[in-house]
Amino acid sequence: MRRLGAWVHIFVSLFIMGLPFAINGQSTKRDQPNVVFILTDDQGWGDLSLHGNPWLKTPHIDQFAAEGAQFDRFFVSPLCAPSRASFLTGRYHLRTGTATVTGGLETMRSEELTLAEAFKQNGYRTGCFGKWHNGEHYPEHPNGQGFDEFFGFCGGHWNKYFDALLERNGQPVKTKGYITDVLTNEALAFIEKNKDQPFFCYIPFNAPHGPFIVPDAYFNKYASQGLDNRTASVYGMCENIDDNVGKILERLKSLKLADNTIVIFSTDNGPAGKRFNGDMKGTKGSVHEGGVRVPFFIRWPGHITPNSKVSQLAGHIDVFPTLVGMCGLNVTGNLPLDGVSLVPYLQQQSLPERQLYTHVYKGNKLKSAPGAVRSSQYRFIHADAGDSLYDMIRDPSQKKDISKASPDLLKSFRISYDQWFADVTKKGIGRPPISTGFPEAYTIVLPATEAYFNHSIQYKGKNGFAHDWLINWKSTTDSIWWELHSVKETEYLVTLFYTCPREDIGATIKAGIPGTAITASVTHAFDPPLDDFSQERAAREGQPDKQWTSLPIGKMKLPAGQYRLYLQAPEVKGKQVAEVQAVVLKRVN
Repeated sequence: MRRLGAWVHIFVSLFIMGLPFAINGQSTKRDQPNVVFILTDDQGWGDLSLHGNPWLKTPHIDQFAAEGAQFDRFFVSPLCAPSRASFLTGRYHLRTGTATVTGGLETMRSEELTLAEAFKQNGYRTGCFGKWHNGEHYPEHPNGQGFDEFFGFCGGHWNKYFDALLERNGQPVKTKGYITDVLTNEALAFIEKNKDQPFFCYIPFNAPHGPFIVPDAYFNKYASQGLDNRTASVYGMCENIDDNVGKILERLKSLKLADNTIVIFSTDNGPAGKRFNGDMKGTKGSVHEGGVRVPFFIRWPGHITPNSKVSQLAGHIDVFPTLVGMCGLNVTGNLPLDGVSLVPYLQQQSLPERQLYTHVYKGNKLKSAPGAVRSSQYRFIHADAGDSLYDMIRDPSQKKDISKASPDLLKSFRISYDQWFADVTKKGIGRPPISTGFPEAYTIVLPATEAYFNHSIQYKGKNGFAHDWLINWKSTTDSIWWELHSVKETEYLVTLFYTCPREDIGATIKAGIPGTAITASVTHAFDPPLDDFSQERAAREGQPDKQWTSLPIGKMKLPAGQYRLYLQAPEVKGKQVAEVQAVVLKRVN
């Protein structure tokens, strides 16, 4: 009954908002509002001037927040991909198959109904401009999850912020300029192109996530205040975001779309690193308040009272049902929701007391800790080292653990969390196989970050984050493989992307599936240095890039079914076979 309540709230919201709807709940096209959803990456609650940051200035976002509703207690997940999955589906991320940020565990199941699919069912044009981070292979790719237009990248981070090579609907595109500006311009072009029909424009900026690259004028402004390079870079990126938000709002106004467009601004987790964050405990990756409390502002002139404040609990799981209700969407094929419509809050109504749950995946195995439960008064923390409890009204900075003084309350929260965790993980969590055979996917990249491997092989950057690659492939007994699921027999050209110094050339590489194998020899030396990252203002957290060369291994028919595609080296001439970035499958016509 709790899940059914989400759809009841949507139904009630239609009347509270006073919107004109047909009997079946679907509004006419001219009544349907547009939606612009701006989401930033690693921008914490404190990374806005309206929240009291003493250094940063964000005048456009501040003004936008004053023109609509500001949610004071809005919660997301501790990491990027999980939050994005919940924003897009209205469901806790573990239900969607998304557990963490890399290795395929960032992938959202294609069976999930996204906001883009819900809008598309109702005649909207849909576009995504920025960082996707919920699966890079069709049908988990944005174009397979409801977006007519996708421009950006699918991984967890991008290494080049100036003149980046991005993707448009599966095809590479060379860009000119700073990445946040480029993404904004693409979103503006989409808005202008679709100004005469309803549209859903999702703008998930990748800033201020590292690497810490920002134009000089923005960086110098904050470095001159005595801030360290990393913080000055982040604040510079935040001000650049603010300027681009201003461009978006101004374009809506100039196109006379502002009054009929719902605009949302939020972020995906707490700050990556320690900086001003309202004296909250925890940062990105933490289930404490500072890791999951973020800004959330929503504006719809004539429907949402300007400068209104919402102090009740809300979260990323509530955005899907809220927009479905506000836009009068007639949704089919939906899965049970965890979120509720926030429209009653926007109309100064109340909702029943609730609890919000969160979890962060640690290590290489799913377990219940770390996790948390947030009620209107308390934050319960479930950790390997033991559970704790905080009174968030009397102790918002979580300085005093009251668990020993309140054992019964602690026990009730633990029971509630355990029941929730068992429920959201009942379908299991695991790395999904990579899909092949879909006609929509002409080229399929099997990245090193989604590979399995054995013996001495390891990641260059240890963690397997985006842009990482495989090293120490030394032996004829070593293997690298990818789990595939082919929906239809399809022939592909199989190409290896690698580097190899001259002294190690000569290895024979075999690519195979059960019953079939093809081979080729590494005869071309290619051993470039790491790319120049002199534009970075502070030490990076991810793995640098370098250039790669290609080795066509041959054509192979991949039959329908599930199996492994593996790489082995029947002959090794030097100290290693090669360093591996990816295997690329290109459909043979």
